[in-house]
Amino acid sequence: MANAKVVGYKLPVNPNRQQGKVAQGFVTPKQDKLPQVHAIPPRRVLPIIFIPGIMGSNLRMSAERQTRLLKKNNIAWRPDNLGVTFPQRNDDPVQRQLRLDPATTEVDIYDPDNNPTGDAKESADIRHEDVTVPFGYGGYAQLDGPMLQSDSPRSPNARTKEQKARARGWGEVYYSSYDDILASCEASLNGAFSNGSMNIYLRKHVAGIAPSTWQAHPTLPLKELDEKTMRDTVKGCWFPVHAMGYNWLRGNGESAVTLSKRIIALIDKYKEQGFQCEKVILVTHSMGGLVARAIIHPKIGNLNDKVLGIVHGVMPAIGAGAAYKRMRAGFEGTSVSAKVLGHVGDRVTAVLGNSQGGLELLPSEAYGNNWLQVMQNGLTIKSLPERGDPYEEIYKLRGPWFGLLQEAWINPAELKVPGIKNTCGLLDLAKDFHRLIATTYHAQSYAHYGADAERAAWHRVVWEVDKKAKVGRVDKLKIVTDNAKGEMTMIDPTTASHGPDGARPFTVKLLDAADPGDQTVPVHSADAQFRSKQFKGIFRQTGYEHQSSYSDSAVIDATLYSLFQIASTMTWSTS
Repeated sequence: MANAKVVGYKLPVNPNRQQGKVAQGFVTPKQDKLPQVHAIPPRRVLPIIFIPGIMGSNLRMSAERQTRLLKKNNIAWRPDNLGVTFPQRNDDPVQRQLRLDPATTEVDIYDPDNNPTGDAKESADIRHEDVTVPFGYGGYAQLDGPMLQSDSPRSPNARTKEQKARARGWGEVYYSSYDDILASCEASLNGAFSNGSMNIYLRKHVAGIAPSTWQAHPTLPLKELDEKTMRDTVKGCWFPVHAMGYNWLRGNGESAVTLSKRIIALIDKYKEQGFQCEKVILVTHSMGGLVARAIIHPKIGNLNDKVLGIVHGVMPAIGAGAAYKRMRAGFEGTSVSAKVLGHVGDRVTAVLGNSQGGLELLPSEAYGNNWLQVMQNGLTIKSLPERGDPYEEIYKLRGPWFGLLQEAWINPAELKVPGIKNTCGLLDLAKDFHRLIATTYHAQSYAHYGADAERAAWHRVVWEVDKKAKVGRVDKLKIVTDNAKGEMTMIDPTTASHGPDGARPFTVKLLDAADPGDQTVPVHSADAQFRSKQFKGIFRQTGYEHQSSYSDSAVIDATLYSLFQIASTMTWSTS
């Protein structure tokens, strides 16, 4: 972007019309000698696309399902809407399965022309009203580019800056969880310099800062960003930030194909507006990282040549033990948030047991053996998988009590398709997906994730047997009661020490998380990115919880650093 001050009256331009090549002049009196200046804005555009994690995309349900559930609108999942979300804490497994059905849901995309809200009184802007733009672009009052600035009310088809942000997909995602990173990237990259001076935030938090400040991995040496590199990176280019939600109930490969088409359409749109747009940069959160890896995979999204680089945040690179734990025992705690997500196992299984995307968060073959353990008196009496196949050894088991699936929890709504057979089919697809992307990372990848001993996560998932129980064959134990919160009463019919009423019952409990991480993804999984030896930079960090990671200042700063590093490598064609 040019920093020279314009001498004369700068004519207003519309950057969406022939890339700002058309301006509107004025007839003035002869006495007015002030020149009218037509300043053409930069032509290059390098979009940044944010891809959220599981439950980070807002979903709406079909009209049929809305009617069946007697809902006044078609919101299936929108955590920012507390009026809808708060009552969901009481939804039983049947309601959850019907509301979050992959066959009857889709991304709740902003569509002001058709207003697909399922409520005649609710417009698309009302549905997406949480999206606000409370920031500017440094010292610039107005930028003649594809920026989030309100049009003049007198302009034809005038839009507010909030409507422009919603059109960029900001309302498709869990906005209160991601607003900090969206705003920081948009404001910092597009307002990096004004009148020759660097943006205050970048000057204090990014420029000249040692990456070790953000806990960069010492074996991947990263240099400080200098002002010249940063200035050269943003010169003559716009970096509009978009968000793209996806139906996280469906397979990540399917989501990747859908997003790949949207990315191509976005590039084409900027080209149609007269901009030079050749590539994009992806920024991901959690499961969104798996989607991004599928986007660049030649057999899935096949978009590697259109992606300049990827910044992965808290990605479960090879799965997470928490996925098993939560399907058996629910989300942690008894808070409203935990209850909305499902604080007991049957409420979680009713959703994730029918969701290929959710099942793709389970530990993959690359996770290794012996992560599911049964212990008694400090000794491990059973550990799985033993042969490197958790799908067959754990997830699809239909007899042993330590299998993933409680069959009665899978299809409480008694839908025609879902059931144990359907879930096992989804697990086969998850296995294929895991294998396909196992070694797929972009050549310009950066990552940040939690490696915090104070934020324990489940690398190992441990069932502890009452120390007084007499156990013969662990795999023959029978469940008497299961509170779906990680505690079961069991019997061992194989033991000889039977009382008059049969085998004596005892308790088996699921132990709390005990491995470093971010309370969801263990460092064992996240570190697969480091072990791949395909990353330019990795930040192993402390101090934040998984879902709220992009509200942490060190994460934001490391992300901005990574974006500058990736964008600095862009080589534009001569066209």
